[in-house]
Amino acid sequence: MHKLINTTFIILFTTLTVGLIPVHAETANTNQEQPAVQLTEKQKKELSALHKEILAKKKEVISKYVEYGVMPKEKGDKIISHMEEHYAKLEENGFVMKRERHKHRHWER
Repeated sequence: MHKLINTTFIILFTTLTVGLIPVHAETANTNQEQPAVQLTEKQKKELSALHKEILAKKKEVISKYVEYGVMPKEKGDKIISHMEEHYAKLEENGFVMKRERHKHRHWER
C-alpha cells in the first residue's frame, strides 16, 4: 500500500512539473516589417464613418456611467479624451492601424 501511494505521488508530481515547463514554439522572423497598405479615399471614408459611430456610442456609454454615478466626471472626461486622441491618431495614419510589437517580452506560461 505504501509503495502504491509513493508511486502515485511520483507520477502526479512528475506530470505537474512537466506541465509547468514553458514551451516556446518556433516562430518566423518577427522583426520583419508588414508591407505598407494604402487605402483608397472611399475605404478611408467608410472606415471613418464606422469609427465615428463607434466613438459616439462609447462616449454615450461613458456619459451614462458618469450620470449613474459609477465613475466620477473627471475620469469619464479623461476616458473620452483618450478615445478622441486615438481616433485622431487613426485619422492621421489614414485609418491603417499600426501594430507595434512590445519592446520587452512577456513571460509566457
